[in-house]
Amino acid sequence: MAALPSLRQLVYLVALAEHLNFTRAAAACFVTQSTLSAGLKELEATLGASLVERDRQSMLMTPLGMEVVERARSLLAAAEDLAALAASSAEPMSGTLRLGAIPTIAPFLLPRILPGLRGKYPKLKLLLREDLSANLLQRLAGGQLDFALLALPYDTADMQVRQLFEDEFWLIGREDDPALKSKRASVTAPAAEKLVLLEEGHCLRQHTLAACTRADSSHPSGVEATSLLTLVQMVESGLGLALVPEMALGSGMLNGTRLLARPLTPPAPKRTIALLARRSSARQAELRVLGDFIESARKLDHYAVTTSRGRRRKA
Repeated sequence: MAALPSLRQLVYLVALAEHLNFTRAAAACFVTQSTLSAGLKELEATLGASLVERDRQSMLMTPLGMEVVERARSLLAAAEDLAALAASSAEPMSGTLRLGAIPTIAPFLLPRILPGLRGKYPKLKLLLREDLSANLLQRLAGGQLDFALLALPYDTADMQVRQLFEDEFWLIGREDDPALKSKRASVTAPAAEKLVLLEEGHCLRQHTLAACTRADSSHPSGVEATSLLTLVQMVESGLGLALVPEMALGSGMLNGTRLLARPLTPPAPKRTIALLARRSSARQAELRVLGDFIESARKLDHYAVTTSRGRRRKA
């Protein structure tokens, strides 16, 4: 049987690809630079190929090196799943669980579920990360996350997907905007032309564009929001209208503003909140328990959405 790379060597290679610097990669692996360099040389000797181009000023990954890095990430994730299988078989929902969530979910859903989750599973240690969908999927595939909360539709690659609940979009705008005069609003022209968007990378941007008939993805002002909070502030300043998830409105996002929110005419556009895991994940019990917990908490959470000043509607 041919000699095989060690997991430690693959860890060194992945760290170097991420940091593109031997000193920072060694620090990330908690080893000395000489130890990391020696491990990489052993890896190259084992594979019989050059993975890293080195000189005194810089380093680059070779094309083969980048391909090996991608496969190494998958192997390391599978190894972590193997270790998690043994740990979770003893007591599910205990130990460390790394959960990612996108910015249009994390601040609105997590505060509602975390207190109850901690109370029910006191041995569970949750490590949370908020990031864009593409980054979360990359971390999930690489074994840096156990689960991720995303909004569909989105390309989830080859992940295991547990759909949790649907989240409708509402139209928000200033009180004097004609688009909000009716009890239910529409995102056809001319309202569609006034929609302010989140910047590229946010899945909510694509969901908004899919919900309206606007041909151009740019706003007349030329500005885009970096977060939902910024989006609300831009609308309040008179830059236009916006589609906001019902989940965010239920958190009181419009409190203290002079903005109105209107549900949309049927069929109202919506997104699906989903919990994702690797198909190779050994934490199937936790995936099921966490998904059930979020669904149950959602049903009990009868929050209200502000539709007009002084009037509230149960969501």
